[in-house]
Amino acid sequence: MDQNKRPTIRDVAAEANVSVATVNRVLSGAGAVRQGTRERVRLAAEQIGFYGMGALRSRVAAARPRYRFGFLLHQPGRAFYRNIAEALRLAVETIPDCEIELRTEFLDDLSPQNVASRILALGSECDAVGVVAAVHPLVAQAIDTLQARNVPVFALISPISATEQVRYIGLDGWKVGRTAAWVFEHVCKAPGKLGILVGNHRYRCQEMNESGFRSYFREHAPGFTLLEPLPTFESSAIAQEMTERLLNENPDLSGLFVAGGGITGAIAALRSTGRAGSLVVVGYELMDTTRSALLDGTLTFVISHPLARIAQDALAGMVRAVSAPNEASNFTTILPFEIYTRENI
Repeated sequence: MDQNKRPTIRDVAAEANVSVATVNRVLSGAGAVRQGTRERVRLAAEQIGFYGMGALRSRVAAARPRYRFGFLLHQPGRAFYRNIAEALRLAVETIPDCEIELRTEFLDDLSPQNVASRILALGSECDAVGVVAAVHPLVAQAIDTLQARNVPVFALISPISATEQVRYIGLDGWKVGRTAAWVFEHVCKAPGKLGILVGNHRYRCQEMNESGFRSYFREHAPGFTLLEPLPTFESSAIAQEMTERLLNENPDLSGLFVAGGGITGAIAALRSTGRAGSLVVVGYELMDTTRSALLDGTLTFVISHPLARIAQDALAGMVRAVSAPNEASNFTTILPFEIYTRENI
């Protein structure tokens, strides 16, 4: 093409490998053009410096399907859930050929009644909903109501349905628990007592964490004594109290597995009692508090969710479920987890 000549519609068509008529349809905003073709024409026009880029961009953007996706997360005071929200915000930019509006809501009140109510409220305003929730009949009923209205629901972090009726994106809790157990077997100087903290047994991921944890010791390291799990109710303050109780009642404790919420409270208790570094401690999620705890030896090993992948897969799955509801089957994605020690952070 002559560099002194202004690029024409014919030049755009040649660059995009489409007909002139197709470029004209894109410019006019006609509906009979696939979105992928519209994007190809837009990219070709940008490549050659087409004079009508402003109009072309607006026409392509106007033709993109628009979706509103809602996410119901836990307490905004917890860094993990703020990090999920940020991962979702960033992932919106990676989903092609559509415009996505995010509605992210944090809940301090995690009662089943409130969770169910907020699921229904989000579902009345959104095309699809993602939730982190404990299993409860009220929550299941709310999800069934939305799905009966053709509003897809995705469970993040913790499965809600054992039968895959609710799409799930997260880790394999059984493998998480067995991996944590492997760490204790290989790092503890000798078999001993191990404490376990869980947030709430109604979270399937935490139940699977504990089940996998215990199964490993039955199979490979029966010399360890596993204490009954103590609940933290997803509260840092309660986790601190439970950790202090464990340390007080079991001065010979060899290790602690934080299988659910409350890792910051457990870290605080270990430091305040002077036991930091004297136990093998395995917990969840790499964030500022756990990073510093790994560095100073309070934590031994961290198992972490790949939040960027979870966010991208959730949004892509929602687009598929909404755009092609008759083709969307059960959508379950088990992702590999990340592992950290102070040597690789």
